[in-house]
Amino acid sequence: MTKQNRLKVGVLFDFQSTWMGGITYIINLVNTLNFLEEARKPEIYFFYTPELKKYLTEINYPYIQYIEKKSTPIIKGFTMSWLKRKNVFIDNFIDTYALDVVYPNRNFPVKNRTKAKVIAWYADLQHKYYPEFFTRQTLIHRAVRLFFMLKNAQHLIVSSEAVKDDFYKFYKIRQKLNFHIYHFVSVNNGNTSKPLDELKAKYNIPDDYFMVSNQFHKHKNHQVVLKALAQLNDQGIKKHIVFTGRFPQAKNSPYIAEIHQLIEEHQLQDSISMLQVIPRMDQLQLMQYSQAVIQPSLFEGWSTVIEDAISLHVPVIAASLNVNKEQLMDKGIYFNPHDVSELVDILKHYPETGKKKVVYGDYNERIKESIDQLIDVFSSH
Repeated sequence: MTKQNRLKVGVLFDFQSTWMGGITYIINLVNTLNFLEEARKPEIYFFYTPELKKYLTEINYPYIQYIEKKSTPIIKGFTMSWLKRKNVFIDNFIDTYALDVVYPNRNFPVKNRTKAKVIAWYADLQHKYYPEFFTRQTLIHRAVRLFFMLKNAQHLIVSSEAVKDDFYKFYKIRQKLNFHIYHFVSVNNGNTSKPLDELKAKYNIPDDYFMVSNQFHKHKNHQVVLKALAQLNDQGIKKHIVFTGRFPQAKNSPYIAEIHQLIEEHQLQDSISMLQVIPRMDQLQLMQYSQAVIQPSLFEGWSTVIEDAISLHVPVIAASLNVNKEQLMDKGIYFNPHDVSELVDILKHYPETGKKKVVYGDYNERIKESIDQLIDVFSSH
């Protein structure tokens, strides 16, 4: 495949700026393309919204063109699409740049009438299990978007067998909708540039620590970790947890208030490091040096944090979700996310120094296999 006839792929980078999972997903997807043979590397047309422009510096790919786009309000976009009988969210981009593929598209107000292959993606169906974590408006928004996606899309990519199973559990899937599974793999680019002592001094953390790297949303279940830490302290067993992740935008977040209450009630200030958002390079290095990564979430579609740990060969102590077991298989250490005592027992008997050796498989081979899957979906007819 020469430069002139490379596959032309339009990548939509238009998530909410607070959704780091989606942002990291797209950045890794593009960077993963570097692992393809030269002839198979597509030409990327990267459509980004202004609020996400700052993340473009994290992308490193030779065949890419950046195009800034405005966000189209959902109601307006769907209405205009029905009136014009074309998908106003993407059709102009397809025509202007002669695109072969568009991904990941989440708005399907009408059936695709272009020559381009328009591929849907949906992260997970968390709202079906935990509707109480969402506003009524968000639930309606999700329901409408999914209704038209399942009605009008021809191809839908999901991140795991667990998510695919959920779609078949909650929806009647028409035969002409083709499901594809793309296992997201984290690209870490060998993040080992800072000495351990320098990192510890920068963030004032002890020699031995565990790490939790999740945004502070209710389903991420930080409470079980804090409660386990409190029980260990009561037993005279000292463990340290480093937390990274974005806090909610709302200043009076009930979830953050609950977190602070737990910390103060059990006097955990000296047992935790609450770093919030730090440079990704630092986050991955701290993860690499940790005793283990703890992933306590009540729900995941395919955990970015677990993928980061796998790419760095770091042990993972994870909630016993089907998707986590699909992701880690027999390499994970599992606990019931609703049972504090199970996590206490794991941490209590975890090695004081060093860490359990875990080998997840060859890093380059995992990435190559992953991106081959995606390009096969893009290229097939």
